[in-house]
Amino acid sequence: MKRTFLLLLVFISAWLSASAAENPKVNVLLITSDDLGVQVGCYGDKVARTPNLDAMAKKGRLFENAYVAQASCSPSRSAMFTGIYPHANGQYGLVNGGFALHEPLRAQTIPALLKNAGYSTALLGKLHVAPENTFPFDQRLKSDMRDVKNVAKVAGAYIRETQEPFFFMVNFADPHVMGRSPRPPDEAFPTQYEGIPETPLKVGEVPPFPFQKIDTQEQIERVTQYYNAVTRIDAGLGLLLAELEASGKMNNTLVLFVGDHGPPFVRGKTSCYEGGVKVPMLALWPGVFTPGERTPALVGTVDLLPTILDATGQTIPGNVQGRSLRHTLDASQHRQYLATEFHFHGSIPFFPRRTIRDARYKLIHNLLAGKARPNSGIDGDAALAMARSEKFSGTEVAKLFELAANPPEFELYDLQTDPWEWKDLASQPEHAETLKRLQTALLEWRENTKDPLLTPEGMAAMKAMEKPMTHLNTPAKKPGAKGKGKTAPKKDADE
Repeated sequence: MKRTFLLLLVFISAWLSASAAENPKVNVLLITSDDLGVQVGCYGDKVARTPNLDAMAKKGRLFENAYVAQASCSPSRSAMFTGIYPHANGQYGLVNGGFALHEPLRAQTIPALLKNAGYSTALLGKLHVAPENTFPFDQRLKSDMRDVKNVAKVAGAYIRETQEPFFFMVNFADPHVMGRSPRPPDEAFPTQYEGIPETPLKVGEVPPFPFQKIDTQEQIERVTQYYNAVTRIDAGLGLLLAELEASGKMNNTLVLFVGDHGPPFVRGKTSCYEGGVKVPMLALWPGVFTPGERTPALVGTVDLLPTILDATGQTIPGNVQGRSLRHTLDASQHRQYLATEFHFHGSIPFFPRRTIRDARYKLIHNLLAGKARPNSGIDGDAALAMARSEKFSGTEVAKLFELAANPPEFELYDLQTDPWEWKDLASQPEHAETLKRLQTALLEWRENTKDPLLTPEGMAAMKAMEKPMTHLNTPAKKPGAKGKGKTAPKKDADE
């Protein structure tokens, strides 16, 4: 009897070992691009040169309606790491504005949860969520994150050498403004960096952004530079995925690509308009997603953590506000409404916003309309000054920018007929029912997620956090600096 029991134990152990070998834990590669909105070919942009992103879309699932939680770097990334909106996780603005995750959530980030599950964890590029020392990455690799060839070299070495399973986050710097780092004096975004792109777009080949329509020479030059930076991130993605393929681990790796918010232009980054909150999101999930899938489901970066935990077989914490992307091919199975928000970029000014959208309409609630004004834009006052110039006097451009500079309490847009929000419908009687329905849905979402700005006390407490922002810029090595994981990362103007 004892011998039979021992033989049974040996058999069960062998079966479990074989099962584990046949079904190894899924690796996770999470890739972000700084300041990348939907200026991507597979999202219908006719100017963008993004063959690698377009190819990734054909190999996996493309999310047509993907949104960040807040169009500012630190808050946006905090939602990715926790699956919880910034108003609930505490990262209301940039790290260099003095904001940080609430204490209880510091052990509930992707690297912390997966490390506890036996995963090797690594970060390449910036983290920019506070406090950084609470993110238990096993390795924090370094590279000049615009030098996409070196990024691929460093990333490839980690992917090949690390023991599976792994969680690896790679954060490209493009197409972020280059700030104080070495660059041509007249370029906000480097047209070429380490020779990439090999054939840049030229002024005259790029139209104005559809969410701005400012066609001055100055702005067109800046937009052209931006698109060349997009081409560079695309090249970097192609090199990175080639390294994953060469490692032999592609077929057992969940690959997620997302922008952390839209372009650094007025009505883009730091706003709640589509130009700021709508981003590309692509996913390769072997055995779950089929090549060439597209879905109109309303998804957000709060959905990344639950998706990763789902794919790796982990329990999703009950306080997570996102949902796994697994069942999004049928949009009706995911969610009816999706919200975004804004508090601070740095920490001045405080002009909080809440938005909610359904399959067609979008409501923006400017919580301090008439009492304060929003930041004029991450690119300063330049675009607003252009819109107020004689060239645009009396035009829809001038009216649009004035509304952005001093918005009403509520804005309502029909995204089906007006995808870049040029016509505010909030005051039109024929849309009163839609306005009321979305107001009700937004209030319900805010109550369910315990929005601190629902009360005067919460509003006053957050208002008291206004203060000048400190900068994180530090000297960096020259662009040509190389070395396996040794190159100092560039610090950008606002992170």
